[in-house]
Amino acid sequence: MLKIVGLWPQESKDQHEELLSKVQFLLNIIMLIFVLAIPALVSLIRVWGDMILMIDNLQYTLPLLITMLKVFIMWYKKEALSPLINMIVNDWIKVKMEEERIVMLKQAKIVRLLAVCGILIILSTMLITVLSFPFARTLRHVTNLTDPIGKPLPIQSYYLYDVSSSPKYELTYLIQTIALTTSGLSYTAVDSFLGLLILHVCGQIENLHLRLLNLGKDSNFKAVLKYNVKDHIRLNRSIETIDNTFNLMLLGLLFFFGILFCLHGFLIVSIVNRGGHLSILQLVWYTTATICVLMHMCLYCAVGELLMSQVSITLHVLTSRYYQINPLIINKSFHNEINFSQSEKIHRATYEYVWYTLEPKAARNLTLIMLRTKKPLNITAGKTFPMTMSTFCNLLKTSAGYVSVLLANRN
Repeated sequence: MLKIVGLWPQESKDQHEELLSKVQFLLNIIMLIFVLAIPALVSLIRVWGDMILMIDNLQYTLPLLITMLKVFIMWYKKEALSPLINMIVNDWIKVKMEEERIVMLKQAKIVRLLAVCGILIILSTMLITVLSFPFARTLRHVTNLTDPIGKPLPIQSYYLYDVSSSPKYELTYLIQTIALTTSGLSYTAVDSFLGLLILHVCGQIENLHLRLLNLGKDSNFKAVLKYNVKDHIRLNRSIETIDNTFNLMLLGLLFFFGILFCLHGFLIVSIVNRGGHLSILQLVWYTTATICVLMHMCLYCAVGELLMSQVSITLHVLTSRYYQINPLIINKSFHNEINFSQSEKIHRATYEYVWYTLEPKAARNLTLIMLRTKKPLNITAGKTFPMTMSTFCNLLKTSAGYVSVLLANRN
């Protein structure tokens, strides 16, 4: 998908393909900015003060602004992301145990499933939005202030020319449809790429965990331990690169979700309390859009939580083996962070490792990885908020609080 919109980080060796990629990126930016974003922002200024029309505008304008942020981050961070792609390729082609291959295939299937679901959701949303108007089924609150009478466009926008005359209306409708499709692909493609990077690293951390389980079975203990230490450092640097690249985007998504959830909540509650100005179809549309954004934000936080739990497993496999910690203590201390099966895995690993057969000097080398795992690995929003389910719940509570504030101060 990133290649379709010209955002694939790696430069092609073929000059024609590289030129085509730049042209695709340029067309994507032009349509995103001049066809959608600027007309939508001008329309927002025109309807400022009318809460329903503002929410109607912001449900499209906010995703467009976030898409612009994603596109520019992907374009600006191409050089930083290219080594990560090379890392993924090398991880797939290098020799590995069958268990490691199974773990990587499992993560790859999850990424593919998320990508397919993302495409289906975006395309179905675009299809419903675009096809609702020709069949006289509007999902927006249409007035003569925002749209020509009898000729609404897919999104609330304002152009310098008269779009009500033919064929200007048909051409504008067509170009908006194309622009919405490319922007939707850009939006979900960046998300899928981020999911690919994080889930691949999670798979590699799981493989590191598997190698640590079998560490005592290898005769060349020092060489294997050295390899695992280097691999762990590599994964640490990969997560740091991912966080440095996408933390600003995730911060924008936090604000985007909070604002949209707050506005939609205010609108839905107002409609229920007052009888409202929206049709049932529009109310269902707003509710569905809120749920989709809710699930999207939850997915980001769940992936971040998965990353932290994988690191926690690796850390406690090492500490439990080195210090012979009682497995009951491990289960209690990690009850809130990892699920039962993972705790059972650590429980079994406590007794499986044969570190006590090693020389004391060799056993002490395990502290190299233990020291590295003291630093938590996670992705953050703006280097401030860790992307975890706790952050997601706090964001929900904060947004719900602002809904109450808006309801208390409405006219």
